[in-house]
Amino acid sequence: MNPAETTLISGATNGAEAEFGRLAEQYGLQEINYSFEGHNNVRSRGLHELSREELLKGDVSLTYVSRLLNRNYTQKGDTFRKVLQTLFHIVNTSEEVFVIGEIQGDQTVKGGTGWGTEFAKICNKPLFTFDQKKGGWFSWQKTDWEPHQNPLITRRHFAGLGTRFLEDSGQQAIAELFKETFGAAK
Repeated sequence: MNPAETTLISGATNGAEAEFGRLAEQYGLQEINYSFEGHNNVRSRGLHELSREELLKGDVSLTYVSRLLNRNYTQKGDTFRKVLQTLFHIVNTSEEVFVIGEIQGDQTVKGGTGWGTEFAKICNKPLFTFDQKKGGWFSWQKTDWEPHQNPLITRRHFAGLGTRFLEDSGQQAIAELFKETFGAAK
C-alpha cells in the first residue's frame, strides 16, 4: 500500500480515533474526519463538519439500534444521535473497517462504537476489531468473530473507529497495523 494514496476515514474524537489520525499523519496518509458542530474534536486535519442535511442522511431509529445492540438507547439525547449519524458516514465512505474496543458475549462491540461495527456488518465491509480485554484482533466472518493475526490495511479508503478509553494494548495494535501495512513511518 502506498500511504500517499490511502485515506483514513475517522471521527476526530479522543482515544482510538485520535490515535488512528496521529499515525495517519505520521505515515503521510490522507485523512477525512467526520464530525458535527459542537462535538469535542481533538483532530482538525481533514475535518469535515457534517451539515444538518448530511447528518439526516445517516439518521437511524434509536429503537432499531437498541434492539440490534441489545441495549437501551431510546432515552439518549441529540448528541448521541449525531454520533450515530456520523458513524454512518464514516463506515459508508470506507472500504474496510478497523475497530478498537471490546467484543461482548452477544457478538456486539461495547459502546457507541458498537453501532459503527454493526453497520459495517450490515454493509458487508471487511471488519476487524482489536479487543482490548482479550488482547487480540478478530475478523467478522458473516456470523461470528474469528481470531485474526496481524491484519493489514488493504483498501485505499479505510475506517478507524473505537473507544474513547484507549488502553496501551489498543494503542500498540494500531501502531502495529500501520507498521505492518506501510513499513517504517516517515
